Parts: sequence; C-alpha cells; structure tokens
Amino acid sequence: MSFRQFTTRDGSVWIPKYLTKISAELCIGCGRCFKVCTHSVMKLMGFSEEGEYIDPEEDDDGEIEKTVMAIANEGNCIGCGACFAVCGTKAQTHEPVPA
Repeated sequence: MSFRQFTTRDGSVWIPKYLTKISAELCIGCGRCFKVCTHSVMKLMGFSEEGEYIDPEEDDDGEIEKTVMAIANEGNCIGCGACFAVCGTKAQTHEPVPA
C-alpha cells in the first residue's frame, strides 16, 4: 500500500502521520498536546464511567469521571507529530493516509 507522501526542502521523502485516535484510558488530560498544536485539532473533554465523552461546559449533573483530550477537528491535522512527541503516556495513534 502506498501512502500520501511529500518532500522536504532537501528533497527527502516525508510521509505525514495524522492523529486518528486518543485513548481515553491512557490520556491523563495534561494538555501538553493541546499546547503544541497550532491547528485546533484537540479539545479537553470529560469522560464518564460509561465511556462517553461529555463537554465539561454541559456537565450539569457531575457525570464526568476524568478529563481527557479528544479529537475535535480531525481535518485540521497536518501530520506534523508535535502532539505525539510531547505525550508522556503515548495515548495517541497516528497513521499515514493512503494515496
């Protein structure tokens, strides 16, 4: 399978890997990935015992068990890998896009 590829300024081949998933079980909600992302790909969300994401602004009845990062704007990801590089728990999955 071939993947979408680009070249760097020196002519080297570069295959971007895009953020496709953030594990709510591994994520500790530290926000490091959010801080390095300049494209608004992620958002801090609540996560319930039932495994559902909850917008913290809409949690009127205290269902949030913990806060985690979630993908908010998948299409904004440019595949730079900065968020993966700073994730201490390796909660993220990044994959190339087939050509």
